[in-house]
Order: sequence, then structure tokens, then C-alpha cells
Amino acid sequence: MNSEKVAVITQIKNAARPRDGTIAHRLGSVALTVLLSCAAGSVYAQKDYPDRPIRMLVGVVPGGATDILARVIGQKMGENWGQQVIIDNRPGANQIIAAGLTANAAPDGYTLQMIPAGFAINPSMHKKLPYDPIRDFTAVSMVADVPNIMVVHPSIPVKNVADFITYARARPGQLSYGSSGIGSPSHLCGELLAVVAKITLTHVPYKGQGQAINDLLGGHLKLLFPSIPSIMQHIKSGRVIPLGVASAKRSSSLPEVQTIAESGLKGYEVSGWYGVIAPPKMPKPLLAKINGEINRIIAVPEIRQLLSQQGADPLGSTPEEFARAIAMDIEKWKKIVTAAGIKPE
Repeated sequence: MNSEKVAVITQIKNAARPRDGTIAHRLGSVALTVLLSCAAGSVYAQKDYPDRPIRMLVGVVPGGATDILARVIGQKMGENWGQQVIIDNRPGANQIIAAGLTANAAPDGYTLQMIPAGFAINPSMHKKLPYDPIRDFTAVSMVADVPNIMVVHPSIPVKNVADFITYARARPGQLSYGSSGIGSPSHLCGELLAVVAKITLTHVPYKGQGQAINDLLGGHLKLLFPSIPSIMQHIKSGRVIPLGVASAKRSSSLPEVQTIAESGLKGYEVSGWYGVIAPPKMPKPLLAKINGEINRIIAVPEIRQLLSQQGADPLGSTPEEFARAIAMDIEKWKKIVTAAGIKPE
């Protein structure tokens, strides 16, 4: 046993030693010794963390915003801590498969997960999840805001959101928009637009954002709400027309594009946050260590510039702030899904 650890435990035993020989005092001493020895071992383990590779789960295939952010943060964590952070892609069911693995992992800091805001949509879209979205996870930190953006094919003769709404009202149900799947942020962006603007759109779900983008570029779709990183090159080339950003504030990577709310639809907002979660009941000292490291990484100028180039706005937080954001979005999407008449699967 490490000499430092032995010394700590010895001190605890000496402090807890009974002054008389009664059984009650001896039992109390033993209980206190065991309790404080376990605490000392926990502190020691956390001090030594990490001493082996860390797994960061990603609930989508490589290449999307969730995967990109996980690799940026994971690589820097690995460099700083001298341990590899392995990105483990477990796509399927809109993050549910990866989340199930996280919920059932040990809270020792060696299993983390990068999640998008769509994590908070799942409780509204599925009657029964294999986990509780609040109780079965530890919120660690927000990482970035990656807004979705409303874009149209150039064949649509509109220049802004107001033009599009007028155009759509004259063609109820005739305009189709794609998404990366039922219950994804790109899906709910369109549903919220239809509810707030009182228009009728036709939703076409895809297995991934890339497929939907290809059909938009080919003119098979007229409207899409992709994440900014996935569509940036096509905006710059003029192959798609950006109409409005779905988040509450403009994107630093496209500051000239108004938010959809600014365009006249007050109250329209779809959060584009991404963050790190961990298994439930993670010890607070360990949680503080991981949270602090993520926030330090986000504050590095080179990392901030790299994230910005990807269309992401760096966004650190405390665990408590992130937990509140998740809970608020869960309640918000329940109301939106009900208003849109979407039936959970």
C-alpha cells in the first residue's frame, strides 16, 4: 500500500481509538475507521485519476458535430492528462444506445459521453426510455453551442424567413423538409416553425444529416435545418440560401445571418448546446476535476478558434448550470411535441 495512504489511515485510526474498553466504543471506532478509510481511499483514487484510458461515448457516426466536438475535447484531455481518450461511436436511436451504456457504467470518470441537445428531446419522443434522463446521469459541463440553421434550395424565391412563411402559406403541405431522423433537433426545428408560423410542412426523415443535405443540394428537398458545421461549405459556395439561425443568438461563424426570432417569429428557439455527461452518482471531487479540465480546455484561445471554425461557439458551464439546461429543455420539448401533435414512438 502506498506510504502516503497508510499514513492517512493510521492517523484516522489513532484519532478514532476509544478511551475505554466498552464494546460500544470499539464498534463506533471500527465504523468510523472504515468510513474515513474509504473516504481517504476515494480521495487518493481521485488524486491519481486518470491512471488508464478514458472512454468518451458518441451516439452518432463519425463526422457529425457531436463526434467533432468529442474528438477536439478528448484529444486535448488526453494530452493534458497523459492518458488516451478513446472516442467510442455507438450510433442509433437518436443517442439512446450510447446513453444506455453511460447510465449503466461505473461513476469512476472512465466513461463519459458527448451529447447534443437532442438528448433532451428523447423523453418527449419515446414512451419508454431504458433510463431516466435526469436521475441516471451526472451533468458534467456544456462544451459549445452549435446552432441549427434554416436553409433553402436556391430554386425557392425567398430571401428571408418572412418571405418563406408567405410562400409556404400559399402552398400548404407542398414543401418538404428533411431531418436526420424523427425526434432529432433538425426535425423539431421544422415542427416548431410550423407551429409558430401556422404553416403546413411535410417532414421527410433520413438516417443521417448527410443524406438529407445531399437531397437538398439535388433539389429533392426545399428546406432543411442542419447544424452549421455540416452545411457551412455549401452556404459559402451559394448552393443553399441561409434564412435564419435557430438558436437564441446569432452564430459567431455567420454573424450576418439573423436568428429566426429576429426575423419576426418571437419565441422561436431551438437550443444547439453540446455537453459532456457521466454515469450517475459521480463523486463531487472527481466531477469537479473533470469539469475544471473541460472548462480550461474551452478557454484555450487555439481551441476556441478551432471550435469557431467548425461553426461552434465555445460554451463552458458548471455541472449545476448544465443540469438545469437539460431539465428545462426536457420540459420545453414536451410542450412543443404535444402542440405539434407528434405521437411518441
